[in-house]
Amino acid sequence: MQKHWLVWLFTTLAMNAHAAAAGLQSFDIPADVGGPAIRVAVWYPSEDRPSPIMFGAYTLTAAKDGAISGRGLPLIVMSPGRGGTFVGNNDTAQYLANEGFVVVSLNHPGDTASDKSRIEELSIYLQRPRDVARVIDHLTGVAALSASIDPGRIGIYGFSRGGYTGLVAVGAKPNFLAGLPMCAGRTDKKCGELRAPQFSNLPMMHDHRIKAAVIVDPLTIFFTPESFSDVTVPVQLWASETGFDGVEPKAVDAINAALKAPHTLTKVEHSQHFSFTVVCPASIADQEPVICKDPPGLDRGQFHLRFNASVAALFRTNL
Repeated sequence: MQKHWLVWLFTTLAMNAHAAAAGLQSFDIPADVGGPAIRVAVWYPSEDRPSPIMFGAYTLTAAKDGAISGRGLPLIVMSPGRGGTFVGNNDTAQYLANEGFVVVSLNHPGDTASDKSRIEELSIYLQRPRDVARVIDHLTGVAALSASIDPGRIGIYGFSRGGYTGLVAVGAKPNFLAGLPMCAGRTDKKCGELRAPQFSNLPMMHDHRIKAAVIVDPLTIFFTPESFSDVTVPVQLWASETGFDGVEPKAVDAINAALKAPHTLTKVEHSQHFSFTVVCPASIADQEPVICKDPPGLDRGQFHLRFNASVAALFRTNL
């Protein structure tokens, strides 16, 4: 494994020495009968000159609204974690764009940093996969970039609650009754919904357009071994050493054991849950230690060189 990671590292450094910065657009997918407006950021290959672009505390270097380079490009949808935003994995998105992918990362309505109105509602677990389908519809249909995207080459990347989202999108069937043990003695809205018999029978949104998935430290509380019988696309699983916020490393082991589709599992030593997100800007590193601080033995920046190269390899092989 160490030898392979060194190969990825040197390959990545060589490619980045010549790669142009990605193009970047941010816009709203309009509200429709499927749900409210969805804010997205889209990275893509571009030969235009990059410049600094501010998103809150994050400074991204990209060609803002630059011209897209190429045709027939594969599309990757990125679903962030609970309360996350489209900037949380921006280094991975830019890496993929430099590798020839169009990458769209979304802020799930009601479950993002600027709008947490549904973050504790069980219904968000139904909405999230629908958000993904609507994003794919827009990017392959009416978006200005659609002419450059091959609708037959679509992948998904999901982190944490986004990992749950990605698994459902590729065919996993959650069993919401499996979450009842966490509701012992609780009377909040989420547990009330869980106890309602009609909730567990609601249809889930699977998207057969998605041909490959990278699932990173996923939330698994609603999955059972039987949940994955309809997952047939290749899956690359990642697990942190410690987990966090309902994500348990042993639960990722259970997914690994249950999946019959081609898949791999990589456990990252000395990592915490947020080690998979982008290196924090210095301005917030001390204010957000849970997100920004890694255990001794892990350099997040160096790890992401290996991580991003592996993610790109999975999509390149299968799309």
